[in-house]
Amino acid sequence: MSKMLSGQEIRKVLFEVIEELSHRGPGYFQAGTILNEAANKLGISGNTDLEQAFLTIWYDQFREGQLAWGYNLSNPNAPFCHLTDKGRETLSSISRDPANPDGYMAHLRSEVNLNQIADSYIREALKTYNSNCFKATAVMVGCAAESLTLELRDELIAKMKTLGKSIPTKLSDWRIRTVLNALYKEIESQKQTMEQHLRESFEAYWPAFTQQIRAVRNEAGHPVNVDPVTDRAVHSSLLIFPELAVLSSNILSWIKVTYT
Repeated sequence: MSKMLSGQEIRKVLFEVIEELSHRGPGYFQAGTILNEAANKLGISGNTDLEQAFLTIWYDQFREGQLAWGYNLSNPNAPFCHLTDKGRETLSSISRDPANPDGYMAHLRSEVNLNQIADSYIREALKTYNSNCFKATAVMVGCAAESLTLELRDELIAKMKTLGKSIPTKLSDWRIRTVLNALYKEIESQKQTMEQHLRESFEAYWPAFTQQIRAVRNEAGHPVNVDPVTDRAVHSSLLIFPELAVLSSNILSWIKVTYT
């Protein structure tokens, strides 16, 4: 394999081996067996730099809660290990799951060209998520989504000025909820000019996507208990974000070309 092997490629092969060996029982699901099998598939034996990168990614799986030491009470310690619930969840959609930051960002960037602010915040969200800092993740995803909203708002205001239209005061409000409502109202008033798929997506998903991400962010930002958000809640926000980003990009194009 190339010496330019990426973290994404290493992680992908590692999880393929984990998936394969996880069904074979404690005799196979041990650190040495998993590491040797994955290293052979990657072709990295003898390359210290790649071996160390591989080991870093291997131990990340324990730090991030994908794997835990011990297989059962008869084999409770290393080198035996097992998949956690989070690990099993990751395996079901490894290519783009937030637990695989490289795959997630590769998928996201293949779907949409994010503005720099949203891109920065969502990358940090993935870091906090994989460090089990879920309140921070909720805030980061919320900021990324807010950036998409403000980008749409700015484009809409620019287009309205070009057309000589009056700008609703609430579109320029400092409160994101007020901006969201004003943005939705203005787009809703012209949705008949959208092609059918975009119109149906806007009606069905825009309110749901923005509300879910905002609600989770607000729970983290205005806590009423020690653990205001769960890993499942922020996992959902991260899975929703690419869909919101694509929808926002399509609406942005509609504003530039069709909005009157």
